[in-house]
Amino acid sequence: MTLLEYVIVGVMFLLGIMAVEVRNLFYSVIFLSALSILAAFVFVLMRAPDVAMAEAAIGSGLLTAILLFTLKRVEGGKNE
Repeated sequence: MTLLEYVIVGVMFLLGIMAVEVRNLFYSVIFLSALSILAAFVFVLMRAPDVAMAEAAIGSGLLTAILLFTLKRVEGGKNE
């Protein structure tokens, strides 16, 4: 592994821990989205562009949208 790969894996590890430990659910979703983007980049480095595109589209795009929509609906229900 190159130094870049070690740095990316380290940042991914920290983002995963921060996503679990943070109290604010919005920040948790953002950390998970960033983790997914870095995972897609790792797949590009591994020369797997099809897997990278799927991870970017589903993991980072669709999952983030679903989680943010759900978070908005749940927080909206608390105030009523």
